[in-house]
Amino acid sequence: MDRTALIRALPKAELHVHIEGTFEPELMFAIAQRNQIEIPYKSVEEVKQAYHFHNLQSFLDIYYAGAHVLIQEQDFYDLAWAYFEKCHADHVVHTEIFFDPQTHTDRGVAFETVLNGLKRACDDAKARLDISSHLILCFLRHLSEEAAFATLEQALPYKDQIIGVGLDSSEVGHPPSGFERVFARARAEGLLVVAHAGEEGPAEYVWEALDLLKVNRIDHGVRSEEDPELMQRLIAEKMPLTVCPLSNLKLRVVDDMAQHNIQRLLQQGVHVTVNSDDPSYFGGYMNDNFFAIADALDLSTDELKQLVKNSFEASFISDAEKQKWIRQIDAIV
Repeated sequence: MDRTALIRALPKAELHVHIEGTFEPELMFAIAQRNQIEIPYKSVEEVKQAYHFHNLQSFLDIYYAGAHVLIQEQDFYDLAWAYFEKCHADHVVHTEIFFDPQTHTDRGVAFETVLNGLKRACDDAKARLDISSHLILCFLRHLSEEAAFATLEQALPYKDQIIGVGLDSSEVGHPPSGFERVFARARAEGLLVVAHAGEEGPAEYVWEALDLLKVNRIDHGVRSEEDPELMQRLIAEKMPLTVCPLSNLKLRVVDDMAQHNIQRLLQQGVHVTVNSDDPSYFGGYMNDNFFAIADALDLSTDELKQLVKNSFEASFISDAEKQKWIRQIDAIV
């Protein structure tokens, strides 16, 4: 089996995807029309042109603007269902989806409207596509910890439908330490915790996520390589990093995919995984990310196998489910 065929055949878990970042231009335009919301684009092609940006902040500006057309429960369902269809095409059999309630509640959309639409799509994906999923609520780090606490309070009545909390949005200048208390509260409520750190921000942010937020996973974390002591810790603790190669390229965390450090991290024993982040904006879903690094870094069959195994081992599914998928990977390879 050649490398492309192998990537297509392998089952995968996706652990770092923002549902608002899967918003394809065609769907955005259609929902804007359905909800009779004025957007500054006269066609799908103009929306596509707006998806060009040069750094994390300029991307976020477009990302939040697009999210404004999402108002009804059906909008969130349609958004998530379109993503699940992409998962099905890429043989993603389990996904742990980030959603940003503050992006919507700050516009007057009720928390339960967002959650109900997403959860209904998750249930249908399991029933119709046999894709399992978890939802992870992310706090926007450019907003205050007080705002994060308010969002957590909104979420707690629904915590049986949410497996964890995360921390996303503009990283530089917004360290994890600013959210230590709200993460402690989330953990006390039985929620798992993850956080974006070490993407555009420094390795120090990864230390803070580990020591202050006490995370179960680090999202991104590619700048951890700049700190040898941190690298030793990540390896010793088998701390997962949810790496997003095409995102890193698009946001110029790396200038060329051949310079990406995911292979080095893997070879050193870091528990790295491959993910799509905001695929409609960054140029590809799960398999596109695998194809990009496999070609640029000439990944071996064993390396591809390890990356997909890592995705299940780092997931929040049961040990029995993890072993089921790992056996399938072994059988395919």
